[in-house]
Amino acid sequence: MIELRHLRTLMALKESGSLAGAAKKRFVTQSALSHQIKELEQRINSPIFVRKSKPLSFTQEGARLLHLAEEILPKVLETETDLKNGLETETNHLRVGIECHSCFRWLMPVMEQFRQEHPQAELDLSSRHLFDSLNALEMGELDIVLTSDPVPGHSLAYQHLFDFEVKLVVARDHPLAKEAYVTPKQLAHLPIISYPVPLTRLDIYRHFLEPAGIEAGEQKTCDLTIMLLQRIACKDGIAALPNWSINEGHGLSLTTVKLGQEGLKRPLFGAYRRHSANSALIQNWLQLVASEGLSRQQKTN
Repeated sequence: MIELRHLRTLMALKESGSLAGAAKKRFVTQSALSHQIKELEQRINSPIFVRKSKPLSFTQEGARLLHLAEEILPKVLETETDLKNGLETETNHLRVGIECHSCFRWLMPVMEQFRQEHPQAELDLSSRHLFDSLNALEMGELDIVLTSDPVPGHSLAYQHLFDFEVKLVVARDHPLAKEAYVTPKQLAHLPIISYPVPLTRLDIYRHFLEPAGIEAGEQKTCDLTIMLLQRIACKDGIAALPNWSINEGHGLSLTTVKLGQEGLKRPLFGAYRRHSANSALIQNWLQLVASEGLSRQQKTN
């Protein structure tokens, strides 16, 4: 089998014009180079250059191998460079997937601090894989996913960041507004306003209504948090949101009520692949998210 070292030796022979010069270029002794040439000639059953020719002259077989070397070696070098640069890019590129529509706003300070600490890093925050983010993470399309729902069986690590409370949001003059807390039965058939995600993925349905066997009301969707809150203020329905989202409704006639006597608490995890090339960036990002989340919890409690 012809190897890259053989092709590099041929190029060294052409460029130097002698065995001594080629050995110097290849950083080997002239004896070692002669042995390598003899090995190659035995493999192709033909000499590769005319002995004692000055300047060095390649045989027809040697010229063909030299042509191969001139074609292949630049491509090998280019590929090696691309792979090296690609690894460096991957190490400095952080792609964060979010399964929560309302997270973007409060993550802005985290993004700003991260960019100050890592000015050379490229940060990409996306909800493009909203319904399949953990699979996208496993496939290498994302580096981190912020999620409240770890999936057993995925070969991923989950780092707990903090817990947050999901509260019922209603208009200030809504019949439920003065309750200390609400039960699932009190929400039966009430219209629910949410982000455009399936009802079965909503915390209020999965972790409050469904376990109690209560049927949800009509689902109405809205893309933006501020518009969602405005619709609630207009008594278009109710919603269940993390406490950080409710702060965006400043100035609106809204109030919050606990979901259940103990409140509905949910965890937030940072999911990532083990042994990622950019593990240092991942850990720094998760630390910043945890710090910002805990700070917000303290302000709202």
